[in-house]
Amino acid sequence: MIKLLFVKCFSYLCSRKKYDKSLKARGLKKDKVNVITLGCSKNLVDSEVMITQLKGNNIDVEHESEKNDSNIVIVNTCGFIANAKQESIDMILKFAEEKEAGNIDKLFVTGCLSQRYKEELTAEIPTVDAFFGTNEVPALLQRFKADYKADLLGDRVTTTSNHYSYLKIAEGCDRPCSFCAIPIMRGKHVSQPIENLVKQAENLAKNGTKELLLIAQDLTYYGLDIYKKRNLADLLRHLSDVNGIDWIRLHYAYPAGFPMDVIDVMAERDNICNYLDIPLQHGSSNVLKAMRRGIDRPKTEQLITDIRERVPEIAIRTTMIAGHPGETEADHEEMLRFVEKMRFERLGIFTYSHEENTHAFSMEDSLSEEIKQARANEVMQLQEGISMELNQAKIGRIYKTMIDRKEGGYWVGRTEFDSPEVDNEVLIPANDYLLRLGDFANIEIEDASEFDLFGKPV
Repeated sequence: MIKLLFVKCFSYLCSRKKYDKSLKARGLKKDKVNVITLGCSKNLVDSEVMITQLKGNNIDVEHESEKNDSNIVIVNTCGFIANAKQESIDMILKFAEEKEAGNIDKLFVTGCLSQRYKEELTAEIPTVDAFFGTNEVPALLQRFKADYKADLLGDRVTTTSNHYSYLKIAEGCDRPCSFCAIPIMRGKHVSQPIENLVKQAENLAKNGTKELLLIAQDLTYYGLDIYKKRNLADLLRHLSDVNGIDWIRLHYAYPAGFPMDVIDVMAERDNICNYLDIPLQHGSSNVLKAMRRGIDRPKTEQLITDIRERVPEIAIRTTMIAGHPGETEADHEEMLRFVEKMRFERLGIFTYSHEENTHAFSMEDSLSEEIKQARANEVMQLQEGISMELNQAKIGRIYKTMIDRKEGGYWVGRTEFDSPEVDNEVLIPANDYLLRLGDFANIEIEDASEFDLFGKPV
């Protein structure tokens, strides 16, 4: 797969005209760095840590600046599935061309794609000054004659809206899922100690963060490596006690071996959102077994039922994969019936990507992209109807809403049941009401569509 991506993209890079770099001499102007982030929120946190370290070494750095005044670019890549790899390679080639044109002086590449394909990338794109893996910030800093400052571990420059921040509680993954290359790129699961995470949360709160979004490849594995037990519930109690944190949100919880004490803490603490992102991946026991998920459909249904019994108001977000090797039409129909029965509040779906060095790569990827996409579309069409019904039921109710931004004549907010960028949004007419970004407002829902709510302050 990666070879095909190189052939497709690099042929253009090789055919472009050469530029006279002497016309772009920069003299002794101070370096300025632009960090570009691709992929998931975990990558975003890595970029924020990188930016914090650069700033701590008195290096001028911005995140995804559009000013075109940076002479050094760092691209933090994603290498999860084919589309993400293509986007990463396209971005590298874009800035490689900028370097060839003399518009930038240096280009560095880091992140998952770089970790996974460092040798191939180095050979195919020699314009890049250096490639670094996912845990090589100290080595990257050496290129700037900078030191990795351990005393900055509790601090972090955030690139999101000031009122919410991601908190990565662990790195890597020990799960054997057939389709996933994350362990190849990120390594084994490594939890951060509770005291470190509390310190980060306290610093974020002092800088205006009101909402913490806890992320990891597998939240529910947290603590097994350092505390010899699943310790997410204890971490939540400590984070819940941090002054200034109004919402704590949980992302990427693995279903097999789910620690139910987490749900008990959610029910006990008002500032832990009634929200759980739990990627289930499929609704067919046959496919779940092929995926090596360690759980079947009956156990999955029982888990969701138990969670909803303990927290009746909870919003459950999940993701599915269409077209895993061996998925039959009957398996697909079973997934549709599973989605219909469970009525998830939030659902997304991806088509299967055949990734090198994963367990599933040894299996025949027999389904065409058209069939995979058609199956994914069927699931989403079903989910749209479910979402519409669930949203319509909210009309007339009042929800505490975080105001994220102003856009297209609306204040755009979220309830505790919605995460930034991926879930429902609450739209309030900006011409009629005066609100403030980063504040909470009580909003009465007046209308609803499949994925948006419309309301007014009360």
